[in-house]
Amino acid sequence: MLKNLALKKTIIISISFLILLIIYFFPTDDTYQINTTLTYTDPVTIPIYLIDQNNLVSRFEVIKKSDNINTLIEEVITNLTINSNSNIPSNFKQVIPEGTKIINKDLTDGLLKINFSKELLNVSESDEEAMLEALIYSLTEIKDVKKIMIFVEGELLKSLPKSGKALPNTLDRSYGINKVYELDSMKDVTKITTYYVSKTDGLSYYTPLTTVTNSKNEKVEIIIEKLKTSPTYDTNLISYLATSTELLNYEILENSINLSFNNQILNLDDNKIIEEVKYAIALSIRDTYSINETIFYVDDMLIDAFFI
Repeated sequence: MLKNLALKKTIIISISFLILLIIYFFPTDDTYQINTTLTYTDPVTIPIYLIDQNNLVSRFEVIKKSDNINTLIEEVITNLTINSNSNIPSNFKQVIPEGTKIINKDLTDGLLKINFSKELLNVSESDEEAMLEALIYSLTEIKDVKKIMIFVEGELLKSLPKSGKALPNTLDRSYGINKVYELDSMKDVTKITTYYVSKTDGLSYYTPLTTVTNSKNEKVEIIIEKLKTSPTYDTNLISYLATSTELLNYEILENSINLSFNNQILNLDDNKIIEEVKYAIALSIRDTYSINETIFYVDDMLIDAFFI
């Protein structure tokens, strides 16, 4: 075995040396030039939602192993299940109880019906709301999954296992995540979701907050106002949108939104909108309006179009 490896190594070295000699003595005319291009492909990832060190359900990227939607659903559930993936950083906590299995599932017209084993009910009361939010937000990151219905051993999950909080039959992002209540009354209630940057041990990621409010302003106006300053109640959340930024105009279309800002949204170094600002706004728009394309203007000049 070792002799064969040594022989192969000798042959490879000899061939390499021969090629170098040929290249050295070969004419340098452009007709005979050899061009070599190296292409590097980054691993494709998919977002899932885990509990971070601040006990907030946060967006974390994991490598996607398959494009098959049924396999991808199983991948997502596996990554959310406790002790199922050693690559999850120690500062994040998985949310589905260990040993939980998918019994069966069905995806039809955007509605995913997913039937779990009874171990799902072993979730602690302190984590059950976070588990539900993580399930909703992780699964609806998959293309074509718009809503979910959760079953346990064939029975529809109508309430949270420990607290007994009633649940709607179908669940989508309108359920909210890391909910914050700013209510004066139970009338004219609206929800908006804003994404902030969080950091831990050199890792940056996004944390969404759903604000439940009585504000009568258009939702996009609330989003921008929220993002202009980091939440005062949690200094671990960061917004890179300058407080001097002004939303001058907006147009909400069927599949996109046009946002026009003053030039304070631009980075002074290169006159561009930094990635953290674009992502925070675009993610917030997507979750609040179910719109995937956000088009940025500065003083009515097109600057960027961002699709999620």
